[in-house]
Amino acid sequence: MEFVVNNWYLFLALFVVLAMLFAGPITQMIHNVKSVNNAEAVRLMNHEAGTIVDVCEPREYQSGHILNAVNIPLSALAARTKELEKHKSKPVIVSCQSGNRSVRAAVILRKHGFASVYTLSGGNLAWQRDNLPMEK
Repeated sequence: MEFVVNNWYLFLALFVVLAMLFAGPITQMIHNVKSVNNAEAVRLMNHEAGTIVDVCEPREYQSGHILNAVNIPLSALAARTKELEKHKSKPVIVSCQSGNRSVRAAVILRKHGFASVYTLSGGNLAWQRDNLPMEK
């Protein structure tokens, strides 16, 4: 116990790092947001009329995006959810460049009443790596 007391700052740093590591998965669990891989995303789009929402900034979106993806940047998503109203009862797959921003975007959509919200694991980079259709 003396070690802990003498090195309290190390333990504080440990807890901060652990909190940062588990914040994303815990947020997904709390808001009932699931992650899907590319194959599952394609299945949702083809068999359940799922929609891809790309939350990249316009410059990133123009450099390459998933075919037929709707672009609403994360910074504007909360104010523009009305544009997605017709997709509210269908699966919505949120994508970004690498998969980091999509969790925040998915939580926003869940808070606005979207029933089935998923994040694309690995984002557009994983989609491109698997040679799935992209458009510019």
